[in-house]
Amino acid sequence: MNQPSNFKNRPGWVGKLLAAILLLLGIYMLAGGVWLISLGGNWYYAIAGVLSILSGVALFRGKAIAVLWFSLLFFGTLFWTISESGTDYWRWVPRFALILVLAIAFSFHLSTLLPRLQRKHSGAVTGVLVLTFIGAGGLAFLPHNTTEANGFPAPDGKNFSADTGTGTTSQEVKNDWPAYGGNLSAARYSSTSQITPANVSKLKVAWQTHAGDLPPGARWGTENTPIKVGDFLYVCTAANNIVALDPTTGKQKWRFDPKINRDALPYTPACRSLAYFDGTQKPSQQPSQPASAPAIAAVYQHCDRRIILGTLDARVFEVDAQDGTRCTDFGNNGEVSILKDMGETYTGYVSITSGAVVIRDTIVVGHQVIDGQRVFGPPGVTKAYDVRTGKLKWAWDAANPEDATPKHGNDAYKRGSPNVWTSFTGDEKLGLVYLPVANPSGDYWSAPRTPAELKYGDSLVALDINTGLPRWNFQTTHHDIWDFDLGSPPTLVDYPQADGSKIPAIILPTKNAELYVLNRENGKPLFDVIEKPAPQGGTDPDKRSPTQPYSTFNSMRKPDLTPASTWGLTPLDQLYCRIKFQQADYRGAYTPGSIGRPFISYPGYNGGSDWGGVSVDPVNGLVIANYNNTVNYTEFVARSVADKLHVHPSDKIGYNLDTHASPLTPQSGAPFALNINPGWQNGFTGMLCNEPAYGGIRAIDLRTGHTVWDRPLGTARKNGPFGIPTGMPINIGTPNNGGSAVTKGGLVFIAAATDDLIRAIDIRTGKTVWSAPLPAGGQANPMVYEQNGKEYVVIEATGHHFMRTGKGDYVIAYALPDTI
Repeated sequence: MNQPSNFKNRPGWVGKLLAAILLLLGIYMLAGGVWLISLGGNWYYAIAGVLSILSGVALFRGKAIAVLWFSLLFFGTLFWTISESGTDYWRWVPRFALILVLAIAFSFHLSTLLPRLQRKHSGAVTGVLVLTFIGAGGLAFLPHNTTEANGFPAPDGKNFSADTGTGTTSQEVKNDWPAYGGNLSAARYSSTSQITPANVSKLKVAWQTHAGDLPPGARWGTENTPIKVGDFLYVCTAANNIVALDPTTGKQKWRFDPKINRDALPYTPACRSLAYFDGTQKPSQQPSQPASAPAIAAVYQHCDRRIILGTLDARVFEVDAQDGTRCTDFGNNGEVSILKDMGETYTGYVSITSGAVVIRDTIVVGHQVIDGQRVFGPPGVTKAYDVRTGKLKWAWDAANPEDATPKHGNDAYKRGSPNVWTSFTGDEKLGLVYLPVANPSGDYWSAPRTPAELKYGDSLVALDINTGLPRWNFQTTHHDIWDFDLGSPPTLVDYPQADGSKIPAIILPTKNAELYVLNRENGKPLFDVIEKPAPQGGTDPDKRSPTQPYSTFNSMRKPDLTPASTWGLTPLDQLYCRIKFQQADYRGAYTPGSIGRPFISYPGYNGGSDWGGVSVDPVNGLVIANYNNTVNYTEFVARSVADKLHVHPSDKIGYNLDTHASPLTPQSGAPFALNINPGWQNGFTGMLCNEPAYGGIRAIDLRTGHTVWDRPLGTARKNGPFGIPTGMPINIGTPNNGGSAVTKGGLVFIAAATDDLIRAIDIRTGKTVWSAPLPAGGQANPMVYEQNGKEYVVIEATGHHFMRTGKGDYVIAYALPDTI
């Protein structure tokens, strides 16, 4: 029996599999491409879908014309990629990588489809394509989205260290680290210099211990930076235990358990810091030389030195720094509750996740309020107590800012008023505390806000430490409906002047990626702030601000999104993201949301700088700022629809309650609920829909705001599609939470990224000169101290549920070997 003449051209099962892949790819691309065209989007996907279908059918049938159809697909994709991507490497990946892989597979069938083509020629085509793929893959390991070091400040003898007073927490940071940011300047700078770029490669684990209290349930992330004073290193755990460790060995000296209500654990069981008070010195005194240990023991009185803890169930404790026993003269047997006179607070809604701050003899305490549940949630009042007695001295409410007299009763303070959830600091010399104030409850609806809330929300507010009344405020977002509350602690510096005087300044990083520099005495910008037009409309259009403030000092804001900047690993997921982009309302930064259409916020609420803040090298005059470059994709769901879905606020947020059981957040009291996609993740692959880098770190000249260097922060080592780690050291730049620490030795220490590495970066070049894997996520700020002549770098590695990094309770110290 005679066989058909083209039988020998028919592909085998491998070719048929390739034909099926091309056919399925084409159907998806054609269907999605037509949908995209109907939304006003790009025609490439539909055309490529047709060509993929034609080449797949022809290949299955063994027709030579399959070569023509696939060649048109290949070269058409190449030309389109060049036109949309130029030399941007990461834009090439979703457009061309899959097509290149298919081309390699297709090339093996050239001699079958084209019998006159010699095998050596088809092999040459395969070889060229394979080499192209290898070369393209290798390019992934080279730096992208990087600003190489340029303009490192020349030595000029200037020192930008802030003069905040003479108390213990205002002193130079070297042997100790007595505050969250090192000292009251919150510069996260240590004058230690033993570890340098030349020897940091020899850094080893000096000791490692478990803090205990591994958080239960589906949410974790302690975010703690230990503090260190004398012979004690103080760590806070996820259950708010204070653990005092020996700073040279990590061995436990004592532990204090406040026995918190576990049902009150909030969305994240964070304990970012403890606070320290030295009652043996007055702020006006110059500190004497440290006494010897026996002398201290001879004169020390119980609770002369105190560790201050704010708990997740909204209490403030003071314990003796030497033995961890309660300071019974403070409040009620060593504790006070901030919930007094706050009305209905619900279980787990109000918690202290950032450390209190002591200015002179006053403790100032902010608190977190759970987002997304109620427009009129618990009040955001900030309270101040006498550090020795626990007596309430004043209570400042942004809704009633000119009266800080403590009030009583369930209606003492306005419900839903702006709170202060992040870390903050103050200036003992000026007698000011600087509060990064959040927006009012009901993050996305501003209609019910009072004039005072509209003025003080999203503002840095300087309060007089004695009266609790505002001296000045500076607002970073007007009429905020994007959840751009201030999440970063400010940092204090002094600007030296030609006449020998200094201008006291404060650096304010923000979620919206702007970096402001203000006179901390009066709040006036030291670098111009420009009001630029903002998009209008939204659910309450009459409340929109016509402009928003942009810093001329430095901004970590990236260019506005475009359809071409949507991303994925393949054209399949990029097409999905491109369709989602076309469906959404996006008119640049500050696009307001409306019911009936999704909208895009860029940067999103985890963009720019968050609770890690920035660090400052005051000797070289550099700001080190790590940042996120992520998007929020949000949809307002009409209240009537949300009610039918039984979306209502919970009266209890505990560790065993999954707050994400429903994709909707209630926003009770607003005309809508929310469906928020933080980071704008592809629901199928889990990858983000905007192109890399998703996080970075940069050095900025304090004198001018000039970017000295900038680079992505974080590798693909623990990241990948479908949550599968790739294990690859590709520096893609991941989302990051947690800040850095800088040393006189010329190093920046930081973890923060989702690759579970701690790194040392050469501050002059921006290059990583050392890294080490962590046993859990490093979403915390490291700290540095010197003990017995040895420099230690310490980080508490607990991971973070929001960042999807591994859970742990590790405290790890690194140091150089005794002999190097």
